[in-house]
Amino acid sequence: MDYKKELEELILIVMRENGSDLHLGVGKVPAIRISGELIFLLKNRVLNNEDILGFLGEILGKTKLAKFLEEQEVDFSYDFRGEARLRGNAFFQRGLISVAFRLVPKVKTLEELHLPPIIADLARKKQGFFLVVGPVGQGKSTTLSAMVNLINNEQSRHIITIEDPIEYIYTQNKAIIDQREVGIDTKDFNTALKSVFREDVNVIMIGEMRNSETISTAVTAAETGHLVLSTLHTNNASQTIDRIIDSFPGNQQDQIRTELSSSLLGIFSQRLIPRITGGLIPAYELLLNNDAVANLIREKRTKEIDVIIETGSKFGMIDLNHSLLELVRAGEITIESAYQYSLNPKGLERII
Repeated sequence: MDYKKELEELILIVMRENGSDLHLGVGKVPAIRISGELIFLLKNRVLNNEDILGFLGEILGKTKLAKFLEEQEVDFSYDFRGEARLRGNAFFQRGLISVAFRLVPKVKTLEELHLPPIIADLARKKQGFFLVVGPVGQGKSTTLSAMVNLINNEQSRHIITIEDPIEYIYTQNKAIIDQREVGIDTKDFNTALKSVFREDVNVIMIGEMRNSETISTAVTAAETGHLVLSTLHTNNASQTIDRIIDSFPGNQQDQIRTELSSSLLGIFSQRLIPRITGGLIPAYELLLNNDAVANLIREKRTKEIDVIIETGSKFGMIDLNHSLLELVRAGEITIESAYQYSLNPKGLERII
């Protein structure tokens, strides 16, 4: 069986159908995700254990495959003919192997992603801590890639990315871009992050904030003259600040509050909403740090941040309900979708 050819044929289906994900599993037919919906490829055969191991052998190689079978889960990236990249995860369920692939599209501009121009202004900052947040699969990495590439195309700066795995590949323009993959180029996020202080770096992109040690080092980097970009799996700005602070022991929380209040640039929360014409379009919330926000962070009053965002449009802030409402008025999404994705449906009802 030519597993490389069969895998590439499945990837081509995802690309041809403008899909985002590919799912393979023992005892199942392949499935792809298109505009948020899973579509089963019923004309394809049901895959068995030998098939899945064959696919993984092509992707991982013998050494990594043996490690996966021992540890029972693995993250990986896969280059498809130099035309596309996929990130993936293989895992066991009920003793059987499943594999999930995410197609990583070409790096797009902020305009192509329908993101607000103020994100470009934030990418041009010389220092500070900026987070893109939201649930899994809502385009966080894609937004960061557009910011990194904007810097690459406009400024002579040294950019280091720390990722697990590497997703987007950049073509160097005005910047130097070094991309480090956890497990291949570095031991872990924190080890790589600590070493950037000796690497003459200007911009640090951290694929994901996973623990308090990484967060603490990132905040320090932002305070010492670096622009730090990263992601968290949180729903909105206020929850993100609470999650960061709560990840530290009680005796360290006042210190991180103070450091965060001075280093934070902003928090961008996004959701990908089904468009009426097909595909997905982002709705978003943007918190920008100012004196009022910094005081709320220091004084443990993060619950009041939602009000700051709602009333802060003159400062460039954007609240999710108004973003959803604009998409409804533009004919991009249905009112039902707006209510479905709103974190405050009653507030949305008041402004419609």
